[in-house]
Formats: sequence, C-alpha cells, structure tokens
Amino acid sequence: MSGAAQVIRLEADQIEARHGRGQFRRRRKLDNSPRGEQLVIAAVARAKEGDADALRYLYLRYADNVYGYVCSIVRDEWEAEDVTQHIFAKLLTQLARYEPRVVPFSAWILRVAHNAAVDHVRARRPVPIEHVHSPDEVAPGGGREALADLRLALDALPAEQRDVIVLRFLVGLTPSEVAERMGRSEDAVHGLQHRGRRRLRSEMRALAA
Repeated sequence: MSGAAQVIRLEADQIEARHGRGQFRRRRKLDNSPRGEQLVIAAVARAKEGDADALRYLYLRYADNVYGYVCSIVRDEWEAEDVTQHIFAKLLTQLARYEPRVVPFSAWILRVAHNAAVDHVRARRPVPIEHVHSPDEVAPGGGREALADLRLALDALPAEQRDVIVLRFLVGLTPSEVAERMGRSEDAVHGLQHRGRRRLRSEMRALAA
C-alpha cells in the first residue's frame, strides 16, 4: 500500500472514530487547511480508481455537510438520509466528471447534492386528490396494469405504512397533519413513511420483474 493510501485510510479511521458513521449531523466543520485539501485531491484520484478507503474517506468527510444541505431543500430528515446515501452510492460513477482544477471538491459535491435533492423534490410532489383514480379507471398516460400493480404493492404494506403513504403522497397531507389524523407522533410518521416507501419500491420492482 502506498504512503498516500495509508494516510487516507488512517484519516478515515480517525474521522469515523470521532464522529461515527451513518449518524448524520446537519453540519460539521471541515479541515480546509492546505494539508486537508491535498488529502482530498489525493483521495479523489484514488477513488476514481476504485479505492474503497478513498471512497470511505470522502463519505466520512463530506456526508454530514451533504446531508445538511439536502435536508434544507427536501425539508424531511428521513428523505434527506435516503438522498444522501444515494449520492454517495453513485459517487464512483459521478467522479469521472469531476475535474479538480475547475472547482474544489466541496463545491462540486454540493452541486451534485443540489441536483439530487431538487430531482427528489420534483419526483415526490403529491398528486391532487381529484387526480387520484380508482383501480377500475384508466389513468391518463398510464393504464389498468400500472394502477393494478400500485394497488397490489400498497396492499402488501403493513396497514400503518400504507396509510401514511396514501395520506402523504396521494392525499398530499403534511407529516404533522398525518400524525394528527393517525394519532401518532410526527417522528413515528416519518419512520413509517421511510419504511413504507422502501417496501413499496421493493414490491413494485417485484411486480415489474
């Protein structure tokens, strides 16, 4: 292992020991010293080659700040976690487009985060209640099969998860309104929404296979 690789691994271990992994915080002060910036440049170069420790280092160094930025756009902590994880899961393929001489990595990763967050917000826009069709009707641009699959996928969800998904994304209620309607805390609604969306995606994929 080269000297740069050893330094990157050690730095990643130290960050993980200090701050943990996967417990997102809104913001964390970054090491913007010349040494810190050089380490990022070296990590990016190695990450482009598929170095797992370099990717881990970039995740540990920037995930909190990306999460905080995404959360300011999507306005939902659970969804911000999903978007942040997705950004870093796709980082290896995205890195091919990054050129260090053009923009600092910290600015580039926030640009990627901005685009991912905006795409997520556009995709989750609630459907107005007057546009929700029954499974026996044909939706414009869709069809009976798509509606039938959605109904089957929703039916496969636990009752509370299904209720949250319907109230949030079909009826268009806010998390606080759903919490009041269901007699649950807002945190509980966020948890049910997070698990329900993940289960719904899984069910839809299985039906499409």
